[in-house]
This record gives sequence, C-alpha cells and structure tokens, in this order.
Amino acid sequence: MDSGIYAAYTGLLARTQALDTAANNLANAGTNGFRAERDYFRSVLTDNITGQPGSQVGSAVNGFGVLGGNALDMGQGQIAPTGNPLDLALNGVGFFAIQTAQGVRYTRDGAFTRSSTGVLQTAQGEPVLDAKQQPITIPSGTVQVSADGTISVATADGSSIAGQVGVFNFANTASLTAEGTNRFATSADNPPIVSSATIQPGALEGANNDAVHGSMQLVLVQRQAEMMQKALSAFNNDLDKTAAEDLPKV
Repeated sequence: MDSGIYAAYTGLLARTQALDTAANNLANAGTNGFRAERDYFRSVLTDNITGQPGSQVGSAVNGFGVLGGNALDMGQGQIAPTGNPLDLALNGVGFFAIQTAQGVRYTRDGAFTRSSTGVLQTAQGEPVLDAKQQPITIPSGTVQVSADGTISVATADGSSIAGQVGVFNFANTASLTAEGTNRFATSADNPPIVSSATIQPGALEGANNDAVHGSMQLVLVQRQAEMMQKALSAFNNDLDKTAAEDLPKV
C-alpha cells in the first residue's frame, strides 16, 4: 500500500481535530481574559517501530504527525479602559485567584465588584483572593488599586488599606487545565507562586486572540482539511481500481 495514504489520513485527522480548537478560539474572541489554545503535533508512533535502529518502516510511519494536544498561549491580550476602579487588568504573565464551588481557580478576567457585605468578588459572586488566598473585604468609600494590587479606601475619617489582590504565576503554565472560557485549574505538583505581573486599575484585558486572526485561522484549517480529504479520496479510488483490475488476475 502506498505510504501516501498514511500521510493523507493523519493529515485529515489532525486538521479535523484542530478545527475544534480554532472554532473555540474564534468563539471567545470577545471574552475577557481568554487565553487562546495552540495546536502541537507528535509522531504517529514511537521511533524504531521494529525495534531496529534506522528502521525504514518506523521512519516511514513516523514521518506523519497527528495532533498531540493543545497548549495555552500566554501572550498578552489588548487592555481597554473602563473607568471602573474595580476592573483590573494584568500586564505580564499572571492570574487572579478566585474561590469557586470547585475550589481555588485562576483567571485573568478582572471584572470585579464589591458585594453588599463588602467582599471583592467576580461577576458570578465568587470571592477574589489576596496573596494568602483569603477573601478581601472592602469598606465603603472611594477605592483605589495600585499596580501591586494594594487596595486603598478613602473615607471621611481618612484613608486605609483594605488588602492586596493576589497575583499568581506557575512554574509550569503548560500544565494548567482550562475550565470554561477563562478559568484555569492547577495540580498539586504545580503550586502557585508570586507573579511579577502588574495591575492596571480601571481597565480590562480582552482575549489574546482577535476575531480577524481567529477567522483567518479557522478558514486556513478548513481548507487544509478539505485538501487532505481530497487526497485521501484519490488514494481510495486508486486502491479500488487496483482491487478491480489486478485482484481478478491472481
């Protein structure tokens, strides 16, 4: 059998799987703090399929890559001012920590509000955590947030420090697991560490994958998938012809 059929099949498989990633990136181009996913590839089988170094069989099959998975793109998204002092955007690699029903999760969506009890929270009502991963309570007054996350509140009696928003990073950001559109979970062997990212108050960070490039990527992957599908059909037709013309002679 012509080895080209392996290339066509694995190419079609990889492009079909990559379509899901491209579509998800495009769908979340307007989501605050969204981190796009990028495809990476691996060989079909491990090297030396026959156990012999330099095996021609292993080399032929291994030459065709399949989608190995997705990796988070940690590139910076565009920051847009909002004028709300509790909207916080991150400059640099880092995440806010929030307390969810599933445990502590990490996000770059800084659209925060003050609850009726004074707790700094997400739009879903989940507490935002400080550097010690504890909730932050903000008293009534005029709020200012500095670049290091320190929250100052000015009242009629003066100014006071209400707390400091925690900003965290990870030694291995590749091991973060995406949950939903802009939240991430980590494992016990990849604990959070202090981040050097700075906070820009009164602004929000958008997705790091805009609609224009997302659309172009989706069209590109679709065309590649169509090309692989046509190539696979050509090989299948060739096999059918061989079976119809040569097998009866055997």
